[in-house]
Amino acid sequence: MSGDMIAVAGFVALFAMMILRVPIGVAMGLVGVGGFAAVTGPKPALNLLAQSPIRTVTDFNLTLIPFFVLMGVLATNSGMSRELFRAGRHWFGFMRGGMAMSTIGACAGFAAICGSSVATAATMTKIALPEMKRAGYPDDVSTGVIAAGGTLGILIPPSVVLAVYGYITEQDVGRLFVAGIVPGFIAILMYMAAVRIAHGRRLPAGEAFDLGEAVRSLAGVWAVLVLFIAIIGSIYFGFSTATEAAAVGSVLTALIGILRGRLTARLLLDSLIEALRTSVAIYTILIGAILFGYFLAVTQSPQKITAWLVSLELGAYGTLALILVFFVIMGCILDAMAMIILLVPIVFPVVTQMGFDPIWFGVIIVMTVELGLITPPVGMNVFVINSIARDISLPTIFKGVLPFVAADILRLALLVAVPSLVLWLPRTMG
Repeated sequence: MSGDMIAVAGFVALFAMMILRVPIGVAMGLVGVGGFAAVTGPKPALNLLAQSPIRTVTDFNLTLIPFFVLMGVLATNSGMSRELFRAGRHWFGFMRGGMAMSTIGACAGFAAICGSSVATAATMTKIALPEMKRAGYPDDVSTGVIAAGGTLGILIPPSVVLAVYGYITEQDVGRLFVAGIVPGFIAILMYMAAVRIAHGRRLPAGEAFDLGEAVRSLAGVWAVLVLFIAIIGSIYFGFSTATEAAAVGSVLTALIGILRGRLTARLLLDSLIEALRTSVAIYTILIGAILFGYFLAVTQSPQKITAWLVSLELGAYGTLALILVFFVIMGCILDAMAMIILLVPIVFPVVTQMGFDPIWFGVIIVMTVELGLITPPVGMNVFVINSIARDISLPTIFKGVLPFVAADILRLALLVAVPSLVLWLPRTMG
């Protein structure tokens, strides 16, 4: 069998296993080792299987993943997300749709110490949804706001997905984190604008603005500010690498929780166990992706796909548009991490050959992946919200995210047209 036929058979087998609900990491690993064996023979494939997983789990550059996961779990169990929502409600609650804006702000703040969209959506569903229901918000608006706000978790640094992209493409994770700051703020502003434009007239106003209460509410969010400055500030000014900043951030989060009396010994142990489970799941996907990457390498699939896309003569931006549309479509059937790990190694050579900046492309592709978190039929954030708020149907939630999908597409077009919005801040780093 030729290399091309083996590659096609491998992709068919991979998607067949995904349809059969085989975990994505296991599916990629099986196809990777099996396909590698079909090309090179069983002995090299077994050597690959023996060595690659060990190299992955002992790679120093990947240790930031469990640290950031742990930081997010500790922040959740310390009640930081509730304080963020309370502060946002005091500052924005008096406006029509102010509680929805407060939720977006709280999602952004929590994303800055969590790095996971699913965790952000789940946490804010428990905190913000009951408050918006009591305030008279329609179900589609309240759940749509939470689903969209949750997507900020993989863009605003620190982001586990950006870290994985950096590892796969051998890009500086610190620069990727800094590059996500400005697009993150643009996302916050556009989501708030979407609330006002799409729902402003049908949403109630809250209590009158009280400056004293608003200022006092900021006292509860100092911990988030300290953590964000400690992590991103140390990376930006070159005091630490992303991995070192992740370690410091997780320790600081634990200390703050303990000193404030929020983290008991039992809760700390539960946090460690939860972070371990999540990290193991991510590492399983990474190991499978790396094994699959060796299969792609021996069949030269990325190079052949690059040559084919170049032969279409669509131009740089035409080819980029085709790639982004493909990612949006695949986002309907794959989760964010799986998309980055499975598809980026295939399209990255095309992007670099077209002359696009790899740091810029990382932010753009993560923004595109965000769409998959809130679009049917497999919008992960939507399903997470539905699993918690079972009285609200999936169609209702999907209806609520439509204005935010439009905002995401507009933001994506803006950052493609003006790459400097992504690149100017990382270019100021030392």
